Amino acid sequence: MNAPGLVHFFEERRDRGDALVLVTIFDTSGSTYSKAGTQMLIDGEGDFQGMLSGGCLEGDLALRASQVIESGTPQAVTYDLAQDDELWGLGVGCDGVMRVFLQALTSDNAYEPFQSIAAAMQADGPARLAIVIESGHQDAPPGAAAIGGEGGVGGLGLADGLAERLLQQATKKGLGEVVLEGQPISALIADIHPPPRLLVLGAGPDAEPVVRFASELGWRCTVVDHRDAYVETGNFPAAERLICQPAAELSAKLDLSHYHAAIVMSHHLASDRSYLQQLAGTDMRYVGLLGPAARRDRLLAELGDDGQSLATRLHGPAGIDLGGRGPAAIALSIVAEVQGVLQGRIR
Repeated sequence: MNAPGLVHFFEERRDRGDALVLVTIFDTSGSTYSKAGTQMLIDGEGDFQGMLSGGCLEGDLALRASQVIESGTPQAVTYDLAQDDELWGLGVGCDGVMRVFLQALTSDNAYEPFQSIAAAMQADGPARLAIVIESGHQDAPPGAAAIGGEGGVGGLGLADGLAERLLQQATKKGLGEVVLEGQPISALIADIHPPPRLLVLGAGPDAEPVVRFASELGWRCTVVDHRDAYVETGNFPAAERLICQPAAELSAKLDLSHYHAAIVMSHHLASDRSYLQQLAGTDMRYVGLLGPAARRDRLLAELGDDGQSLATRLHGPAGIDLGGRGPAAIALSIVAEVQGVLQGRIR
């Protein structure tokens, strides 16, 4: 899920007062494009953000979304993709079953639960989401939700106290059954993991494709450089922040504990040394350094003890050897390596 894309799509329409529909996969079996917990948004014009099926079901979902907006009543729909040739004539080649839940988001319900989901997506820590799919409890109707995270537990459309009890009982991810006050409830439980924060230290032309590729993955990027000219002329529309400041002030101006990865690419030896020294005091899982191995070894030696503490986390030259050349190919190799490290696929 590209969280920034969903959040931006949502905020644009919310600010205009437009109605939306939140579509959530709550159960799957067999081979499906997406799994339980994946979400998309559809507006009243049929435009959407996010994909659940690779394009084969989105047209039908748009039609159903218009019905949900008009009626205000949630819908649960089952798609048997093994029957796609007979039903859709698309030949998608999947043989799984996907069950989805559609619920309206309007000013009347304060755009919940996605208003709170969006806030959780932009936070720093994980959260847990429960959406009621079927219910025999009048105070926990279908579409009601609970979100628990660093800020506590919030109930959306639930009577007082039910949100915390719902999250306490629903301990396993996926579709599950709980009993609240003697009434059965079927709810989807999903984790919300805010996208990684990436720190790009250097705003030269080769940093632009790094930020572009990272933003396509939904990562939140901050770009820092000590040179006014690079900051003023750089093309970084997807960056959350673009900062011009001396390299030595990095840790004083930014809370480095909020970042999951950093790429040191100022191509300025003294600045790169300063950046690395400050990154050595963090627990960032990935620190990348551009330039040849000899330059890396020189910087680590000059850093002394700080260099030793970085040695196991420093990737230099940054990037997986994919065989390409030029800024775009190098950026692809770097972002791929960061992804692999953050996902535990690369050490």
